Amino acid sequence: MNKPVSGKPTATMVNGFDAARLGSLPERERKLIERRQALLGPSYRLFYETPVHVTRAEGVWLYGPDGEAYLDAYNNVPSVGHCHPHVAQAIARQATELNTHTRYLGEQILDYSERLLATFPAGLDRVMYTCTGSEAVDLALRLARYYTGGTGIIITENAYHGVTTSAAEISPSLGPNMPLGQHVLTVPAPDTYRAEGRDVGVALAEDVAKAIAHFRRRGITPAAFIADGIFSTDGIFSDPTGFLQPVAGLLKHEGVLYIADEVQPGFGRLGSHMWGFMRHGITPDIVVMGKPMGNGMPIAAAVMEPDIQERFGQDIRYFNTFGANNVSIAAASAVLDVIENEGLMQNALVTGDYMLAGMRSLQEKFVSIGDVRGAGLFLGLEFVKDRDSKIPDGALALKVVNALRDRRVLISASGKQGNVLKIRPPLPFSRENADLFLNTLEDVLAGIA
Repeated sequence: MNKPVSGKPTATMVNGFDAARLGSLPERERKLIERRQALLGPSYRLFYETPVHVTRAEGVWLYGPDGEAYLDAYNNVPSVGHCHPHVAQAIARQATELNTHTRYLGEQILDYSERLLATFPAGLDRVMYTCTGSEAVDLALRLARYYTGGTGIIITENAYHGVTTSAAEISPSLGPNMPLGQHVLTVPAPDTYRAEGRDVGVALAEDVAKAIAHFRRRGITPAAFIADGIFSTDGIFSDPTGFLQPVAGLLKHEGVLYIADEVQPGFGRLGSHMWGFMRHGITPDIVVMGKPMGNGMPIAAAVMEPDIQERFGQDIRYFNTFGANNVSIAAASAVLDVIENEGLMQNALVTGDYMLAGMRSLQEKFVSIGDVRGAGLFLGLEFVKDRDSKIPDGALALKVVNALRDRRVLISASGKQGNVLKIRPPLPFSRENADLFLNTLEDVLAGIA
């Protein structure tokens, strides 16, 4: 039987491995990839021109099968470091005692919920648990639609919010073959580098207002605007602090909910605050978080105002079979312990500022670096063909990412053109780690130049 041909372009991924290069790889890795393709299929993508083969990890390091060490400057899910002993011990201990669902009484989930909600502004005092960030986004969309009676969702142009059907429909960064939902509109991200003097916060609010008007003109009630506080897949936009206030005020006035996606910027990653939206002095209606809350264990959540959850909960039974199971709650509680006891927010702030300063020094040396930006340990470095035109140079970014990989420093890329280095290490990333990253990046840039 002939296989059907879709006629669609092959789906690509920024910094994705090209299977056409399979024959150039060492035999061990080539055989692993062949097994992956046969068992997992083409949707499972690998990073880098030469994929990284890892067998263990510790702290900010990944290790290959021959003991080679890779500096991890990218993985945010193991937020407090790979295989942190306090988290691992909490998981192991709880796994020997009890692991079940939330339909039985117990104090563990209540104790953790009180600790978690204490990190949020007053008014955000209800929490609902899931296993993944995608599920949390899916739940937030259900809550918003039920509370407002609307269906319209507003997102940024290259957003990523998850892989469930409803989350993928608001994730244009998944590529052109993943259609957006029929009641989804996009607006430009707050690109400070190309603002040309405009207030990016005012511009974002104006664009969202146009999207709301567009929905209503067509008889569609808008339900929510969703964005992450660092615009991670749009290109990493963090400053000036406060630029989200105009859009938050607009949404409040229009009766449209603000969903803050904190899966990537949350849990202290931006350094100055526990949650990314706090840097901008706003309080959203719903906040979603994902697996960094359990250092990679399957736990995620949506936090919201009580009125939103009350109306939904009275009318609709919600249950996630193993969301907030005992082992995952133990991991999440241990993560909060580590963030608090090891000063990881302060480390993210101090180390992040140090890295920003180092990258700005590189910007003075290399004209291909158009902009450097970010907050805490979530940083972006944008490559352009020339600084006057600011034309994105995705090809150069890809060369840099892969050259760093060859020197065993791992990052990836972001932005619609893939021209922004995405630097997002585990929170214990130290000044010594930062020096290794910066020195290697300088060597790579000098070599390419």
